[in-house]
This record gives sequence, C-alpha cells and structure tokens, in this order.
Amino acid sequence: MKPSNVLVLPGWQGSGAQHWQTLWEQRHGYRRVEQHDWLQPLRGDWVARLEDVLLSCDEPVVLVAHGLGCVLVAAWAAHSQNCHRVQAALLVAPADAEQLDLFARLRSFAPVALHKLPFPSVLVASRNDTLCAFSRARLFAFAWGSQLIDYGDAGHLNAQAGVASWPEGHVLLQDLMKN
Repeated sequence: MKPSNVLVLPGWQGSGAQHWQTLWEQRHGYRRVEQHDWLQPLRGDWVARLEDVLLSCDEPVVLVAHGLGCVLVAAWAAHSQNCHRVQAALLVAPADAEQLDLFARLRSFAPVALHKLPFPSVLVASRNDTLCAFSRARLFAFAWGSQLIDYGDAGHLNAQAGVASWPEGHVLLQDLMKN
C-alpha cells in the first residue's frame, strides 16, 4: 500500500507538531485529511472532506483516526456509498461528542453514529481519557464491530499524555494493513 493511501484523521483542534499522527505523517509519508475548521467542527463539512479525499485515492485506503476523527469515521461510514474503498481503520481515543462538557463544542457530531463499520477496525481506548469514558469507548467498539484494545491509564493518547511517536500504535496499524 502506498503511504499516501493511509489517511490520517485528526480530531477536534487537529494534531500538533508532537502528536503521533503528525510524527507518523513525517516519518512514513501518510496523508492528513485537512479540515476547513479544526476548532469549530461541523460533521457535514468533515464528512464531505473525507469523502473527497478518499475518492482522490487510486486504491483502497486505511484510516488512522484520533479523537473526533473516530466519530467522523462512524458518521461517514453510516452514509457513504464508498465504504468498499476502505481496507481497515485504526480508531484511537474516540472523543464522545455526547459527553456533557464537550457537547456545546461538538454538537454537530451528536448523536454519535452507532452502526457497524463495513470494514475491519481496531479501537484503542484509555481508561482515564477525559474526552471519553471507557464505558462509552467500549460501547462504540461494540456498535462499530471494532476490536477493543484496553490501553490502561494513558490519557487521551496524544502528545500531552506522553505517547510521543507511539511505536506500539504503529505496529497495530501495520497489522491492519496486512489484512
């Protein structure tokens, strides 16, 4: 698989310079799906942008989503006629758009789509992620048909949580790409 067909889907506020998604893009040549507005996300805009980028790829893609990017994958897959173009998805630390303290900023992503994804997926969740209770992450994994990986107490699995380039996560991605 060409690195440009690994689509990186950052979440709300994007992924900064020290985020593992950014480091993977730099190290491996993966392609970020840039959104028009990272701070005030609109589900319709984000879904349309993912669809556009996906259609520009010349072979099946693997999605690498973090935070709100995970919820984007579910929303996109619930409506797209192009799900067959996705080989697999790595979903990391989903952001719960229905969580009370997030709802005001992420309301267009609520309710979170709870349909089975039509491609293999792995959801990695932390037990102390402030953006998604582990019980909700477990519910998302079940609804989406994702394999759930309990990553223990690792925060939001981002640069602030000390994940750095997250080599263990890249191993998970490599395994998904083999299928």
